[in-house]
Amino acid sequence: MNRRTFHRAPEGERRQELIEATLDTIAELGLKGATVRQIAIRAGVTAGLVRHYFDSKDQMVAEAYRSVLAGFAAKAGDIEGDPRTRLRRFITLNLTAPVANGRSLSLWASFISQVRVDPDLAVIHREGYLGFRNDLQGLIGDFLRSEERPDSEADCRRYAIAINGMIDGLWLEGCLAGELFEEAELVSIALSSIEALLSLSLGTYETSGGASGRAAETV
Repeated sequence: MNRRTFHRAPEGERRQELIEATLDTIAELGLKGATVRQIAIRAGVTAGLVRHYFDSKDQMVAEAYRSVLAGFAAKAGDIEGDPRTRLRRFITLNLTAPVANGRSLSLWASFISQVRVDPDLAVIHREGYLGFRNDLQGLIGDFLRSEERPDSEADCRRYAIAINGMIDGLWLEGCLAGELFEEAELVSIALSSIEALLSLSLGTYETSGGASGRAAETV
């Protein structure tokens, strides 16, 4: 286990560092192994200092899950460009590292097993899911309007549900067996499938490593 070096920090920064230490510990040891003592060791602080910021391990786990969901997905508001470009980049970013990697999978597996039995985690999970889906729905609606095809809100919602499910499945495949796929293959499958669903072209793209897909955008 890699230990962090203690340093003085403002309250907000220290709290975030403890959340990151919690996530690192969960990724390595799972939820059961992520005790307050182990988290304190990882953070390079005392268990007493951890309890100064968090009332219980359950509170730490809840805050860590909220943080990991925020980091799992690209945010629509952070993506610039025209509606087509924004939708394409949103899909691409959510199927490539750092969103899709082994650490993300370990954290997802640890938390998802508790969502159905922990009401607090269930609420956080629902908020995260709806936030992502609403972002996606907004991007789809903007794109369709830019193509002079103003589908109803209900249509955009259905598209968002379907595309979200596809992203989830491809994300899981990439995290579990990324070595089985060519570079950008999963992104290409996602974009082609979305084009078929919407009956519109999403244009072309290029991976950050330079391997061309259906054309040439650096995401």
